[in-house]
Amino acid sequence: MVTRITMNKILLRNKQSLLFCSDACLRRYLEARNWNIQKSKKMLEETLKWRAAYKPEKIHWDEVAVEGETGKLYRANYLDRSGRTVLLMKPGNQNTTSQENQLRHLVYLLENAIMNLPPGQEQMVWLIDFNGWSLSNSVPIKTARETANILQNHYPERLAVAFLYNPPRIFETFWKIVKYFLDPKTSQKVKFVYPKSGESTSLLEEAFDMDTLQSSFGGKNNQQYDHAEFSKLMRQDDIKTAEYWAMGDEVTEMNGNSASNHDLEVDGNATTES
Repeated sequence: MVTRITMNKILLRNKQSLLFCSDACLRRYLEARNWNIQKSKKMLEETLKWRAAYKPEKIHWDEVAVEGETGKLYRANYLDRSGRTVLLMKPGNQNTTSQENQLRHLVYLLENAIMNLPPGQEQMVWLIDFNGWSLSNSVPIKTARETANILQNHYPERLAVAFLYNPPRIFETFWKIVKYFLDPKTSQKVKFVYPKSGESTSLLEEAFDMDTLQSSFGGKNNQQYDHAEFSKLMRQDDIKTAEYWAMGDEVTEMNGNSASNHDLEVDGNATTES
């Protein structure tokens, strides 16, 4: 049996929604809800409402650049072995107190990572370096919960894996709280890596070319974050992003994010239970 989901039955409020709601997008939402059509439809509708209000595609680098001055979060200039974009996070470099702007910075870079995915690739990788992290400079639980909500509910199946590199023992307490906000599928993507554990460091070796991986993660790349250079790159990407979202309905499949065809055939494994 084949079930056809037609996009005009979804809340398509504007051309950004049409660009967003591709076949690839629908598959991600279906997968996130175990191929339950009604639950997936509801999830997608909530995302469209969120995007209409939050307008992530309208965030520009200069609005959030202050958050990136210390290199606490940025897109790497290399891919992993599977061709996925990489976001580098160094929570110990926290430099601001505005939770709202911290989240906008994160959303901006999620969107940027997606726009820079190679053709045919839909997921990204997170590398999180805990050097300098402590409970005193950790994000509030409220922010951690909202981060989990945004990632899971509005960017489903975008995260391939998150490597937590050398977290201190005290992080275990913080993780127990954060893990409560994560669904099982997301929490299973979190991998702890300790430099003195050959078994865990092998995870990074399998995922990355160690010549390109930063030395702070056990690699051989000694390049440091340059805020001025990264800002130039982001401003160039802002132009490309604006051009992309201005394309309207006449679009082609691009980075697993958009397509001109808004019908998706789902095989008999999908369910319609509410």
